[in-house]
Amino acid sequence: MISRLTVLIMTALLASATIAPALELKDITYNTKDAGKVVFSHKVHLQKKSRTTSNLSCKACHTSKMEKNTHYTMADMEKGKSCGICHNGSKAFALAKCTQCHQVREITYKVKETGPVSFSHTMHLRTMQCNSCHNKIFNAGPNAKVSMAAMEKGKSCGACHNGKGTFAISNCVKCHPVKEITYTVKNTGPVSFSHKFHIGMYGCAECHTRLYLPGKGNPTVSMAAMEKGKSCGACHDGKGAFAVSDCVKCHPVKEMMYTVKDAGNVPFSHKFHIGMYGCAECHPRLYLPGKGNATVSMASMEALKSCGACHDGKTAFTVKENCDKCHK
Repeated sequence: MISRLTVLIMTALLASATIAPALELKDITYNTKDAGKVVFSHKVHLQKKSRTTSNLSCKACHTSKMEKNTHYTMADMEKGKSCGICHNGSKAFALAKCTQCHQVREITYKVKETGPVSFSHTMHLRTMQCNSCHNKIFNAGPNAKVSMAAMEKGKSCGACHNGKGTFAISNCVKCHPVKEITYTVKNTGPVSFSHKFHIGMYGCAECHTRLYLPGKGNPTVSMAAMEKGKSCGACHDGKGAFAVSDCVKCHPVKEMMYTVKDAGNVPFSHKFHIGMYGCAECHPRLYLPGKGNATVSMASMEALKSCGACHDGKTAFTVKENCDKCHK
């Protein structure tokens, strides 16, 4: 028979077991130097079934091989230590599947001259593994800045983006944003430059950096300089493309109406005149482009000033007669 003392001892032991605190299992976050935070979940692992046993238990990891407070490198794990005991591609997914543990993010590089350049880990990982770039081409974490010239020699992105494995880095618009540009020209109004239109025919290197620095900081170039082959004039010479002297291709023109106090409004049609003459016939020989031209009297026109330079009865009808040609 069980003695009373034995019963008391067993009761005490059961009571102490009942009130003993349960083992607290929590997620552990490891801060790696270059590859961000790695979270280990006890809960997730204890719910997993291995290929050899029904469910994992604490003893699956907490053995004499798992030394407490010891830092293990990826190289150590690849040799079967720490996580590598199971994560060998046989018991569980291999360590080579980096993104199963290490978080990746989309990266935006600030490029002063051309604007932000985006790099998508998500897109690249569709066709390659992390070890395609790390640490062969890039260190995990921050890397030194690499110039386009260096990339063209196979450095950094240029190791793959060579026109063979994937698009060449000379195809600039694949990474660098381009935008439509409007130049404010005081005398003639806004002038638009379309990157989209030009890129359809030419490569970026045709202009950058041979004619223009990327981004802001390019000096203003006069039409006289363009006519000598500078800036737009390097291509717009009448051979490679329309000549810069064909002003209306870039500069907006509008129909004008002059208010004449006693004789009514007088219209002037740029469209009509450009059909017969070039802009240089009048600008700036007779008129400054834009506003700022002095009012000219009919007497001055009859003396071959202003409109009278052409409207002399020879080149065009004379201003001395035919008043109703202009004054309605």
